[in-house]
Amino acid sequence: MITANQTTFDFEKSDDIITLDETARHRRRMKMKSDNGIEFLLDLPEAKLLRHGEGLVLDDGRIIEVCAEPELLFKVSGNDGHHLLSLTWQLGNRHLPTQIFKDHLFIRADHVIKDMLLGLGAKVEEITAPFDPEGGAYSSGHSHSHQKGDHHHHD
Repeated sequence: MITANQTTFDFEKSDDIITLDETARHRRRMKMKSDNGIEFLLDLPEAKLLRHGEGLVLDDGRIIEVCAEPELLFKVSGNDGHHLLSLTWQLGNRHLPTQIFKDHLFIRADHVIKDMLLGLGAKVEEITAPFDPEGGAYSSGHSHSHQKGDHHHHD
């Protein structure tokens, strides 16, 4: 079994792609298969969220590019910056993974949370997009350096 034991951001060409939703991208050790059938064992020193655009370096030198699979999300907007900040605090208080942009948020689609946000005056739109939430205070760092096309939606 080929092993991937590191990630990299500095690659020009990948040998294959692995497309995973956010939950499947948060791993430490797991048998995986790329989109075109390369089987390998992910074996990282600690669990981490594999970010869209990262490359997994296999023992034989091949690189598998990580691609964030689009998933059902809610796009949350506020009336102004202060309102959006308040909504962000409410989500954080509930320990919900949240992707933060300048003027909106992405969260996983959850109709209970949607009702709460609507009750707080938020605008909530159902979308399908890659999900790349912020790392938590105790995560092993949140890197947002991307090299290949920066495919997700930072504003």
